[in-house]
Amino acid sequence: MDLSKIIELLSYTLPAIVTGLVAVYFFKTYTSNEDNRRNFLLRKKGQKEALPLRLQAFERLTLFLERISLNKLLIRISPSGKDPLKYSHKLITVIEQEFEHNLAQQIYVSETAWKAVVTAKNIMIKIIRSAADNKEIENADELREYILKNQPKNESPTQAAISFLKIEVNKIF
Repeated sequence: MDLSKIIELLSYTLPAIVTGLVAVYFFKTYTSNEDNRRNFLLRKKGQKEALPLRLQAFERLTLFLERISLNKLLIRISPSGKDPLKYSHKLITVIEQEFEHNLAQQIYVSETAWKAVVTAKNIMIKIIRSAADNKEIENADELREYILKNQPKNESPTQAAISFLKIEVNKIF
């Protein structure tokens, strides 16, 4: 083959190869953008459907925290007898039942929000147990009074957890 024939062949094939590579590049870019657009629309639709469920979870967890706050819990659950240990077990059982009723809500809130709820619950139980261990308390009514008088003076654990949940909800919007 002659050098002029090779140059002529390259003059035809080289632009075709460059055009083909540019077409492949643009095709890949276009399909990638289309995939990203479809994924975005699917995520947007999923978030639109999940938002009411997430807000309901925050509402239920707030209600749970309100129900286990010491003031409301002690008013709602009155002692059925005189034994302070039985009353403390009754209070703890109510807290645990309320918590178990709301366990599924953890999938709709962040890990830190769920930890705040669990921590508040555990502190409430600890406060009740430590009050029940006090040997000076002789009956259930005295236990109620003792718990109310010795609850945290500053922000209670349930109020701190509720504040954290409010911050989490504000992040959604």
